[in-house]
Amino acid sequence: MYRFLLTPRWWGINVFVLLAIPFCVFMGSWQLSRFEDRIQDHRTASEQAAAAKTAAARPLAELLPVDKRTSGRQATATGRYDSGRQLLVPDRELDDRRGFYVLTMLRTDGGKALPVVRGWLPGTADAAKVPAPPTGEVTVTGALQASESPGSNGVSTVGGLPAGQTGAISSAALVNLVPYDVYNAWITLTKTDSGMKAVPATAAQGTGLDLKAFQNLGYTGEWFVFAGFVVFMWFRLLRREAEFARDAELGIFPPETDAKGETDATGEAGARVEAEAEAKS
Repeated sequence: MYRFLLTPRWWGINVFVLLAIPFCVFMGSWQLSRFEDRIQDHRTASEQAAAAKTAAARPLAELLPVDKRTSGRQATATGRYDSGRQLLVPDRELDDRRGFYVLTMLRTDGGKALPVVRGWLPGTADAAKVPAPPTGEVTVTGALQASESPGSNGVSTVGGLPAGQTGAISSAALVNLVPYDVYNAWITLTKTDSGMKAVPATAAQGTGLDLKAFQNLGYTGEWFVFAGFVVFMWFRLLRREAEFARDAELGIFPPETDAKGETDATGEAGARVEAEAEAKS
């Protein structure tokens, strides 16, 4: 009854099934591992954020370049604020209120400038509301952050901002606004002055349980469902083919149908007459 499994058609079906099931299982396991990695990154980032609040601040040079390990760590830098290069970062929320960051460039001894978020103010971005930065040489301490990219962490993707404003805190954006080199990093001060609120540090990109993490989990379920569907369809085809083979051995054939799907009674009767004649002979 199962000799049909040796036909070329079923060889192709069997080979496809034997390849499809391991592939689906592999892809599902890979997506699951990606989700588990994101959970671990999120847990590690949370632990680092908690530890960074109590850890001693370290010099900026020791923490560069910024990565998942150093993001959020307390860093110190010494230099002079460039009061003439103070920028505003509009459309930033803090405590469910919309406002803007005050970003001032700190000229360090190394020749580069470090973007420093001195604090947050409510309302629309207005240079008249911004207090002047301290004069003379200062040493700042704050949480180290990686350069932002448009569309992440609330960064606006809208361009064409007025002079003195920037949509993203990144070296790529600031290099066109200041006449000197800029560190590919920035810090947000732990303590602010002049009525501004301190901006909390954000987790490094790729370390949170964001939409991508749950997409990985959803893809995991889809791949395992695909594997089960392949097995289900193989058994269904096998059962159907076996039933046809059994009916053929018993001499039972399905009635012929016309193009409209209606049963051809004449054809069925003719087949029955021919079968009876062969039996008598």
